[in-house]
Amino acid sequence: PIDFADTLTVLDRVKSALNRATDSSSYFGTRNKTLGRAALYAVNSGNAIEVGIGNLVDADLGKESAKLQAAQIRQQLAAQTLSIANQQPEWLLTLFRG
Repeated sequence: PIDFADTLTVLDRVKSALNRATDSSSYFGTRNKTLGRAALYAVNSGNAIEVGIGNLVDADLGKESAKLQAAQIRQQLAAQTLSIANQQPEWLLTLFRG
């Protein structure tokens, strides 16, 4: 309990409380800056990881696309080769017919 009749004691207590409030404000302000920097670092790291993963996925998609195109070309060449091979006997028969 504070004896409000003793003004010097009240003034000392108010000054002490004000100093504690100032110290606490400084402490929490410093912690707030530290947390802000950590949050910014986390966001930047997350963005960098997202970009890196995107690059990996894009690289894999390009590779798979090239594989698919190569397979399609092989299939087309096989179909054309089969068509040419099937036409050869008919062409030879036309030579003998005349």
